[in-house]
Parts: sequence; structure tokens; C-alpha cells
Amino acid sequence: MNQRVDALLKLCSRIEERAEEFALIDSYDAGNALTGMRKDVTMSIENIKYFCGLVREVKGETFSMEPKHLNFTRYQPYGVVLKINPFNHPFRFCVEKIAAPLLMGNSLVIKNSEQAPISPLKWCELLKDIFPDGLINVVTGGPEGGSFLVKHPLIKRIGVISSVNTGIAVNIDAAPYLKNVSLELGGKNPLMVFDDADPEFAADLAIKGMNLSRQGQSCSSTSRVLVHKSLKENFVKHLVEKAKKIPVGLPWIETNEIGPIVSKRQFDKVMEYIETGKKEGAKLVLGGDNPQDPELKNGFFINPTIFTDVKPDMTIAKEEIFGPVISVLTWESYEELIEIANSTLYGLTAMIATNSLSNAMKTAEDIQAGYVWVNTFGRYSGAPYGGWKLSGLGVEECFDEMKSYAKLKNINMKW
Repeated sequence: MNQRVDALLKLCSRIEERAEEFALIDSYDAGNALTGMRKDVTMSIENIKYFCGLVREVKGETFSMEPKHLNFTRYQPYGVVLKINPFNHPFRFCVEKIAAPLLMGNSLVIKNSEQAPISPLKWCELLKDIFPDGLINVVTGGPEGGSFLVKHPLIKRIGVISSVNTGIAVNIDAAPYLKNVSLELGGKNPLMVFDDADPEFAADLAIKGMNLSRQGQSCSSTSRVLVHKSLKENFVKHLVEKAKKIPVGLPWIETNEIGPIVSKRQFDKVMEYIETGKKEGAKLVLGGDNPQDPELKNGFFINPTIFTDVKPDMTIAKEEIFGPVISVLTWESYEELIEIANSTLYGLTAMIATNSLSNAMKTAEDIQAGYVWVNTFGRYSGAPYGGWKLSGLGVEECFDEMKSYAKLKNINMKW
């Protein structure tokens, strides 16, 4: 254990020395804003250090039922762990997610997205002379490669961050072998704005909750805003004003906050959702188009997009778009709010804007989601992150994640 802790901390030092390089690579390769990718590198280091400090708390239990009797438990590694990662956090999801399985005694095969593979491959240079060859392996490729690895008999534990469809496909491939699979999947997450909330503050939360430094390509983005009917006009006014001011452009220029969509495939998908929203009767009040700057005309840029008059049964209210598209819905009674909020197949995150402790506590209890914010946003190491319903299985970034990368053995003995 101590050797692995020391190795990971040494790796953190090497990452810190080249932090700007990795942030720039992700900005160029994935199209994400440079400021956000700097945070990704920092968070990767913080999460590795968190798990390095936590691993010594993984302890078994002991008890005795009679003289000359002892029952105790031990955690033992699975062996080879497979990690499957998406394109929206190429460096962070590759790097920070090695800590828990590695510290629990496993080796790793990391399968990153073929849409943004460069920073994980470049990061492998830092492993030399720290870890034994073959302990950590990084591969890229499409679904066929992922399916091959999931079915491989030497892989016993799989951790996935992906869309719902990919997560289901992994679970199907792993099911005949009864492999232990954890899934952090997509979301269609609600921001619930009560009538006692400040509409401008709620609009700030809506912008920040969308993770626009990644073009809204985030499973935790609060892409559904459920605002009380009495606040709708004032809220939408502030939301549009703030969204208009967000600079769209080349992501490695620090003043820009929104870069291009990661690929043409994803760009076409987002634009198709925007067209569907129009056809189904939602009111487009901002965006839905591309920037007019000639420098950006050949890129996959989409301006921040806001729909109002959205109904719960519309496609843009039900399906994860994974782009800079916000849908505004209204409600009048608390029962209606909860019914709409819980009406999707997802249950990853939820956000509440209210000045009432009673509203906050009751809604946090009634919402079907694994991670809930009240008047804030963001995450920190140690707080369990995971989804309900089709948004996933298991939790990450916490003690329970670390223990999930080992098998529990019970030993019952007498002498």
C-alpha cells in the first residue's frame, strides 16, 4: 500500500509540473475552455491525494462468539480493472479515476474515447520509472474495442462513465460473466426555482449548472429549468441577458467560455434536437444557431440556446442533449413541480433555488436523484456522486468507491 501511495504522490508532482500542457491539450482536442481544463487538472491531483489519504481507513471487521474463535473480514483486489471514459473530461476522468482501484491493489486497463484521446496518451509518459510496466494501460478506440475488453475473462471489475446507451451495452456484455460493474451515466437534470427565490440569482445558477465551459457536454448539467410561473418572465429576462454575454470562440483563448462541440457527429445531434424543439412547439428565445464570426464558420460552434414554453412531454424536456441547450418549464403547485422533475428516466443530479429551508429539505427528500444542490453548484472530494434510475449504479469520489474496487472475504476460524 505504501509503495502505491508514494508512487501516486510522485505522479501528482509530475502532473503539476506539466499542468498547463495537459490543460491546453484538452482544450485543443476536446474543444473545452482552457480555464475549465485547468480546473480539471487541479481536480485530478486533488482527488488522487484524497484517495491516498483515505486508503489507510479501509479496514476489516473482527468479532468473537466464544473462546478460541475469531471471525474477521479482509478486502482483496479483483486483479485487472477496466475503466471506460467519455470525451468530455479526457484528462481528468483518465487520471483521477486510477487512484481508488490502484490503491486497492489492482492493475488497470483504461479505455478512453476515440473522440478526444490525446491527453491520456500523452499522460502515459509520466508513468515511466514510477509504476511497473503493464500496471497501468491506456487504449483508445470505438465500441468494438470496449466490448472486447468488457468480455475479456481476466477483467473482473468495470467502472464506466458514459451515456445511458453505452452503460446498458456494457452491462449486457458483462452480465453473462457476472462481473462487478459500476456506472456513472447521463442525466436530464432539473433546476427547480421556487417563487421565493431571487430570479437573477436563479439565472446565475442556471448558467453555472449547465457547465458551459464544456458546451453543456456534461452528465450533471441542469438542462431543465423548472421555474415557478410567477417568476418566469423575470427569470427568463435575466437568463437571456446572462447567456448573451458568454463569449463563444476558440477555447484556448482564455477570455472564451464556450468552445466547439467535440465532433461533427455530436454537433449534428445537438442541432437535430434544436430543430425538434422548434417543431414540437417550444419557443426559441435565444441561440439555436452558430456564431457569425468568420473565424469560427468552419467549426462546430453553437451559441447558447434557450427554449421557453417547454412541455414535459417534449423531446428536449425528456432526452439528454449534451449540448448548450436549456429548456425552461413552468409549474404552479409543489405536486406539479415534483411530478415534472421526476418524470424522466434519469436521476443523476438536481438543483434547488429557494430561500426557504422547508422547501429545500422537502424537495431534496422528494427528488429522485443521487446528488442534490441547494443554492449552490460544484463538487468536492469525499462527497458521494452517483445516479438513480437510468443514471447509474454505485457512487464515485468517496470511501464507498474505494471499497468497491476490492472483494470482501469473511474468515471464520476456531482453534
